[in-house]
Amino acid sequence: MMLILIGGTVLSCNEPVTLQDKIETVISEYPNATVAVAIRDASTQTTLDILPDRPFHAASTMKVPVQIEAWRRVRDTGLSLDSTLEVKNSFRSIVDGTPYRIEEDSDDAIYERLGERMTISDLIYQMITVSSNLATNLLIDFLGAEPVQETVNSLGAPGMQVLRGVEDLKAFELGLSNSTTARALATLLEAIHQGKAVSPAADSNMVEVLLDQAFNEMIPAGLPSDVLVAHKTGQITRIHHDAAIIYPPNSPPYVLIILIEGLEDDAESAALGAGIARTTHAELRGE
Repeated sequence: MMLILIGGTVLSCNEPVTLQDKIETVISEYPNATVAVAIRDASTQTTLDILPDRPFHAASTMKVPVQIEAWRRVRDTGLSLDSTLEVKNSFRSIVDGTPYRIEEDSDDAIYERLGERMTISDLIYQMITVSSNLATNLLIDFLGAEPVQETVNSLGAPGMQVLRGVEDLKAFELGLSNSTTARALATLLEAIHQGKAVSPAADSNMVEVLLDQAFNEMIPAGLPSDVLVAHKTGQITRIHHDAAIIYPPNSPPYVLIILIEGLEDDAESAALGAGIARTTHAELRGE
């Protein structure tokens, strides 16, 4: 029950405080942040959206549809995930075809394999778990950005726009960047969770890779330690995202998407995301 103070008199109000109210209270503590949230929980029939169609720079969340497209090629063309690609650090801008290199990456180990070959399976794993930019661009070069986008559209998530690989600075300067909405990421994660993105077997494999995510400072940090989180983060300057399928030990899974823009301090944006995750889980699962 809420208590409202009017003219010195305390009145009771039986209208409950909703989950959205609670999340928006958490967000209000960070006035410089623009935050989108999407929650999909079939077990409680909860669908919650805050700024669901507001576009954000996708950062590394665009690696989720790249993973889906790779598995679709396996299904549709007989591609083997044991097939190999040469590890090289030379790519061409979508603007004019001029070459560029990956200069910043969270995956140092892959650069020790320049000139060698890696399996598509290993490249997917590096792209998702340690967010390897080099692995991502190798896969985008092989798969093509347009087919990835066609797959995204076919899954009903056109709010995810995959134009190119990462670190194409000429494209970035012209505003040609990958973008996403919370609704689009929720649609993609729901499809994976339901076994409808590619197939039950392929989607189960994608979940296993997402469960090995190395960066756990946002959604997982707000949840009890026994909760499993299959997720993909995305982080660049003033951008910090997390898109997750959450697996509580004794209750059904649910999807939580958090997109944050505007905070300079990564620890601050991580704390905001963790607070949203904590509030959501307490409301949906009572933990």
